Amino acid sequence: MFITRKSLPRRTMLRGMGATLALPLLDAMVPALSAASKTAARPVRRAGFVYIPNGAVIDEAAHGVDAWSPIGEGSSFELSPILEPLAPVRDRLVVLSGLDHPMARSMGDGAGDHARGTATWLTGVHPKKTEGIDVRAGTTADQFIAAEFGRETRLPSLEVSLESPERVGNCEVGYSCQYLYTISWRTPTTPLPMENNPRVVFERLFGEGGTAAERLAEGERDRSILDWVTGDIADLRRALGPADQLRVTEYLDSVREVERRIRMSERGGDTLALELPPQPMGIPDTFEDHIKLMYDLLALAWQADITRVGAFQISYETSSRTYPQIGVANSHHSLSHHAQNQENIAKLVRINTYHIEMLTYFLEKLRATPDGDGNLLDNSLVLYGGSMSDGNDHSHYPLPCLLAGGAAGRLRGGRHLRYADRPAMTRALLNVLDLMGVPGDELSDATGENARLADL
Repeated sequence: MFITRKSLPRRTMLRGMGATLALPLLDAMVPALSAASKTAARPVRRAGFVYIPNGAVIDEAAHGVDAWSPIGEGSSFELSPILEPLAPVRDRLVVLSGLDHPMARSMGDGAGDHARGTATWLTGVHPKKTEGIDVRAGTTADQFIAAEFGRETRLPSLEVSLESPERVGNCEVGYSCQYLYTISWRTPTTPLPMENNPRVVFERLFGEGGTAAERLAEGERDRSILDWVTGDIADLRRALGPADQLRVTEYLDSVREVERRIRMSERGGDTLALELPPQPMGIPDTFEDHIKLMYDLLALAWQADITRVGAFQISYETSSRTYPQIGVANSHHSLSHHAQNQENIAKLVRINTYHIEMLTYFLEKLRATPDGDGNLLDNSLVLYGGSMSDGNDHSHYPLPCLLAGGAAGRLRGGRHLRYADRPAMTRALLNVLDLMGVPGDELSDATGENARLADL
């Protein structure tokens, strides 16, 4: 690695045998003679999209329980019990109530709301009903952003999930499984696969070897990726000021910690192999360890500017996942068909709240990560929610939806915006494109300047 006294290139990589390690944004990456170099490096924006399945308990009045929707509007609102874990980041939160996804409805195609909802969430396009390979939906909002931001990063986007596809062909009354197993479409006919193995994600971000054999051989050597780039790290530290040295140290510590947790997961699978079917390499035994590790990997990818766009599908629609760690042994999908049973609804509230707790973990991690004059949360925008409202009747209004982050100064947080005219979710997506600085005046059923949501 060659470093000049004037500046450090933004795309500087530390390279070693089988390893490529990007660096976080540093003050030294701003040209020495520019005015910006006298303060902190200029930040860039990141965009994340996190999908929850099977709807949410939105309406307190309808179910007689504490639910998703906050009390009050504007800046004078109270977080609901489901959203209460977000209190530490309330100032970076905008809750959107009253959104609709009309294109997720049947429109003459019969049942299939789970598949339609997933395919519609970030496209606003009614998907083609097919069991074959001739799937068609629309380009998703994350991929419009990736097409712009990806010109400056090694990976245009990162797509992750916590479950692996288990079926092919027909997954829901005539709809292809491809509609259920991704929330990201590069083109209307190109769904992107979601990766659920942290080891594969880590190698995609930091390792040059990508085959299963290479990953296995690397894991058996039990060496950190940092071990391959020791010389470059030493050279880098000597060229940096105190603030950048601290930033690099914290970043490298995070990389090593993620590696350690992945190896522990792999070894845990090995010890259980004699009694249980072996787990895929690198996937933790518990949901909480798994989701936190995936959130950490996305945060690292943003910190190192490997990508600026991430899509995270927590579970697939119709997922049978259970949550015994919070006292819910029932299948999530089965519980969503609660038939107005108060015990089932209370368990759904528990699941919704648990997912929000995990989101809070991610947002607080972003806030704790320095970036430019602020932190990653200041410079990011995370859209969190789903395309189904009440799972019992497969409705798509009102949707669970919130935004978190500052979008590099473009989004004012600490607000609850309630819309009474049932605006389409695509209008909010156009706002997101605006907040990211990505041009776009049309997204499915939302067109023109007046299509944006007011006040956002």
